[in-house]
Order: sequence, then C-alpha cells, then structure tokens
Amino acid sequence: MARSGEEAKVVSANRLDTGVVVWLGDGNVWVERVEAAVPLSGPAADAALALARQSVEARVVVEPYLVEVTVVGGHPQPLRPRERIRALGPSVRPDLGIQAGTVG
Repeated sequence: MARSGEEAKVVSANRLDTGVVVWLGDGNVWVERVEAAVPLSGPAADAALALARQSVEARVVVEPYLVEVTVVGGHPQPLRPRERIRALGPSVRPDLGIQAGTVG
C-alpha cells in the first residue's frame, strides 16, 4: 500500500449493471468512493489489475484499468482531470454527482 505524499495507482472500472464508476477497495471489494480505493505501487498495482479482470469474467465490472493517484492524508486523489471528474462528478455542476452527496 502506498503512503501519504507518494504517487501510486488505484484500479477503476464501471459496474456492468449500472455503469457507476467503481474503485477496487480493501478485500478486493468494489467501492463507489475513490477515497476508499486501495492505493498501490509497483507490482502490487499490476497484480490488483489482474485480480480485477476476474470481476470482468464474473460480469461485475467492465474495463478495469489503473489510475494514477497521489496519496493525501492516507486517501488517493486522482492526478488527471478526467479521473477527478469520474471520481467526483460533473465539473460544471457541483450540485450533482458524488461531490454533492447525491450518489453513493
């Protein structure tokens, strides 16, 4: 697991049944908040992605991939704007989406 201030990666995908963005959390459980994702680095990140692909075969999620994050206060925060929008919701409507508390 990555430490605060470190750059790391988390696994993200979309739920097959609802399309909701999910993140791989503790115990290899899919969670809907990026803050609950497990930040990993090196071979551990690649191993988590391989494990996530089993969820594709089980028809739980689609298209898992690694997202670059920085760890702040023990929680991952996506580095790229696209991933921040996926994590929080629309940037032009902060009254909608996860950042407004209307999802998850």
